[in-house]
Amino acid sequence: MKYSEGNIGRVFVIRLEDGDRLPQSLETLATEKDVKRGICLLVGGVKGGGTIVSGPRQAETVPIETINKILDGIHETVAVGAIFPDEKGIPKLHMHAALGRDQETITGCIRLGIETWKVGEVVLLEIINNNAQRKKEATTGFELLEP
Repeated sequence: MKYSEGNIGRVFVIRLEDGDRLPQSLETLATEKDVKRGICLLVGGVKGGGTIVSGPRQAETVPIETINKILDGIHETVAVGAIFPDEKGIPKLHMHAALGRDQETITGCIRLGIETWKVGEVVLLEIINNNAQRKKEATTGFELLEP
């Protein structure tokens, strides 16, 4: 385990509107407001047609082959994520969501893009006094958090 300490800075209360895309909308806000690091909590609706990553096909295969799931219809969503800068200093959101429709739920990473249906509510807690960043790891190709 690796870790570092920080403090809570500003708190942003955000209403995503119909058609706002994630992760782009939160990464753009982070850039505009100079939020380098933070925690995001999301509740709201997501349109059908977005794509999430719902796991690797096999645990030990390299390169990693992801299972990409296209959402069929509107889903109720709850998600949590972390924004940290990549090696170029650009804020990158890593967010996992549980998305439900009728009696089915799918869980996965939203990095391939989802779109807000009507409304999404986000609370973004800025982390200050911390230098953690995402660094590309050669074996997996993931941008891993380096505290």
